[in-house]
Amino acid sequence: MRASRAFLAVLLAGCLAPAAALPLKATLLVPADDPRMERTQVERAYLGHPGGPLDQALQLALEDGRFELEAAQAEVALATQAAASLEAARSAAQAAEKGGAAVLLADLPAGWLLAVTDAVRIPVLNLSEAADRLRGADCRARLFHLMPSERMRSDALAQYLVSRKWSKLLLLVGPSAADQTRAATAQASIRRYGLQVVGSKPFKLSADPRERDLANPLLLTGGASYDAVWVVDSDGEFARQLPYRTALPRPVVGDAGLVALAWHAQFERYGAPQVSRRFARAAKRPMTAQDWTAWLAGKALVALAAGAPKGPAAAWAQALPKLPLDGSKGVAMSFRAWDRQLRQPLLLTDGQGVIAQAPVDGILHPSNVLDTLGADAPEKACKATP
Repeated sequence: MRASRAFLAVLLAGCLAPAAALPLKATLLVPADDPRMERTQVERAYLGHPGGPLDQALQLALEDGRFELEAAQAEVALATQAAASLEAARSAAQAAEKGGAAVLLADLPAGWLLAVTDAVRIPVLNLSEAADRLRGADCRARLFHLMPSERMRSDALAQYLVSRKWSKLLLLVGPSAADQTRAATAQASIRRYGLQVVGSKPFKLSADPRERDLANPLLLTGGASYDAVWVVDSDGEFARQLPYRTALPRPVVGDAGLVALAWHAQFERYGAPQVSRRFARAAKRPMTAQDWTAWLAGKALVALAAGAPKGPAAAWAQALPKLPLDGSKGVAMSFRAWDRQLRQPLLLTDGQGVIAQAPVDGILHPSNVLDTLGADAPEKACKATP
């Protein structure tokens, strides 16, 4: 009789015990055989280019948030899936959602990113694609951008040029389609802040002797008077050899010289050195801007799981747009309602250290000075958001 009562007591206690919290499942989608991760690309270490796999930064963020998750009796379960094509990425996203994923993290090209977002009903966090069209005409209500847009980066540079009164610019533009698009974005920022393009010239790296002059810094930067040279070079090879080789002794900005990034390992304020050191110990390499966005995405997952330990997925999705994030940049960051872009300060760096931050001192805005970087609400081109 006593044994039966003891068994019933144990059974009743098990029935009355609170149900274990379901883990917040997330899947990181990455390209298979990513050309950005080729040895020669990584070894060159162009400013703004990724330095390694982003799951390293995600794991660091989850480790950083372990005590917060334990206190909330919550859990984050992260998986990584590589895809060799747009179709494979779409299928992997659908499989992840069917398997219970509440959030997708994406280190994918723009076209793949849109296909993935359209294939699922859960939020997608963009960790690496800076194309402005994803915040404008091709935006999606469920697509959130932790990586700064190209317009944010060019606005940051334009603000700094204004602060230094370097108003006359020589613009050098590479031959790729990406360079042409990014040059148009740079010119929009130049107009926004009242700067002047005194000349625009194309450059091209080529083995053809007839095109040798198109890669000659002295020839490209001669014959004009300017305060700075703005170079647009998505590949990075030409831009890195431009500083100190211009016809006039002038600063270089854009993709070499002074570059606007989400993060640099030498940022020394607001707890940033501790973040960079923890990452360097774990990954055996410096923390890049892409690593920072992945680390911040991991922090977002922790905050979502700790804020609603029992879910459901709908609660996590509803909380994401209004989630405040601390990225060790000195301000609370949040997603813009009109384009799902994370508003954030940017770091201006020469590769050796952080020269300045943007928004720069003196730049004003009626509500949030961070909205001086990138498309502001009156410029909204996204029809998918309120």
